Amino acid sequence: MKILNFAVVGHPIGHTMSPFIQSRLFSLSGINGHYSSLDIAPESLGKFILEQNDWNGFNFTIPHKRAVIPYLDALDQKAQMIGSVNTVKIENGKRTGFTTDGDGFRLSLQAAGIPLKGRAVILGAGGAARAIAFEAALAGCTITVAAREHSFPSAVALCADLNQNIPGAQAEACRISEITGTMELLINATPAGMYPDIQSCAADEKLVRRSGCVFDAVYNPQETRLIRLAKQNGIPAVGGMAMLVWQAAAAQTIWTGAEFRAEDVAPLCDDANLEMKKKFGNCEI
Repeated sequence: MKILNFAVVGHPIGHTMSPFIQSRLFSLSGINGHYSSLDIAPESLGKFILEQNDWNGFNFTIPHKRAVIPYLDALDQKAQMIGSVNTVKIENGKRTGFTTDGDGFRLSLQAAGIPLKGRAVILGAGGAARAIAFEAALAGCTITVAAREHSFPSAVALCADLNQNIPGAQAEACRISEITGTMELLINATPAGMYPDIQSCAADEKLVRRSGCVFDAVYNPQETRLIRLAKQNGIPAVGGMAMLVWQAAAAQTIWTGAEFRAEDVAPLCDDANLEMKKKFGNCEI
């Protein structure tokens, strides 16, 4: 059976979980795939991309998700809309860019039995917030992008993009301190709570209590302060490792057509958390 070759490309790349996750997904699907990591500096990206016809595909991470776009032959509709690429499929010499970050968010909620509907309040206005906001808006959610003062202009710009690009979208920006009302989903798309700053939290308990579900894109530690607050108040919560694993699964669907069941991916999420602790270290709250 022919071996398919893939890699994650970033700079730096030392802390990536992708080889562990993708290799396990290949085992689940029965695909004979090899997956590695490549550290490519920004100034070398163009030359690298244009010379890689012997590969079947790539994942791209920081700082290449936007920079890779000019070197591709085509973009899928969602990647073009969001302006970000984390997955490239190479077929017959043609390089096509996709984004699966939003898919990872949607599929991780789906696996937890949580519907993506109603009002979604997203904390943050960076790259993760953008992918999540577009996915939620495409699903028909009403979007509130809440940011701190220094990133409020980015929140306003993100909402303008959502309203302009998605027919019927309803998105508005506010400062985190100005969030009103209740919400079906409270989503942290900021680095707050990420190891080693594990005592920080993107939302206070009063805000958490006004939400039907909490999603935290942070995946190290496994249980952030925000996730713990939700659980203490009896509110369903989903952590970032599930999003990381499901966006990898969505990439494999693009590359090979493989499909994955929630009951098979759940143990991989658990194993990825253990591997993360072993490889990088963290500290539970």
